[in-house]
Amino acid sequence: MVNCPLCKAVIDVDEEELDEGDSLMCEECGATLNVSGVSPLELTASDDDDDEDDDEDYDDYDEDDDEEDEEEDKDE
Repeated sequence: MVNCPLCKAVIDVDEEELDEGDSLMCEECGATLNVSGVSPLELTASDDDDDEDDDEDYDDYDEDDDEEDEEEDKDE
């Protein structure tokens, strides 16, 4: 057994069946985890999930909105 590096939940896996580079999902927090070592078994959170969130946040950002807000503040 190994713990999720994010939520610390116990993940019940057959350590002998995992190879470095394999991925699995934490049933508690839903994180995608990558096997980064097999002896001892080490898991790391996948970067894929984080990158998608960052891209979405950046796409929502509109510089024009900030400029309009600043101009309205000056008028008051």
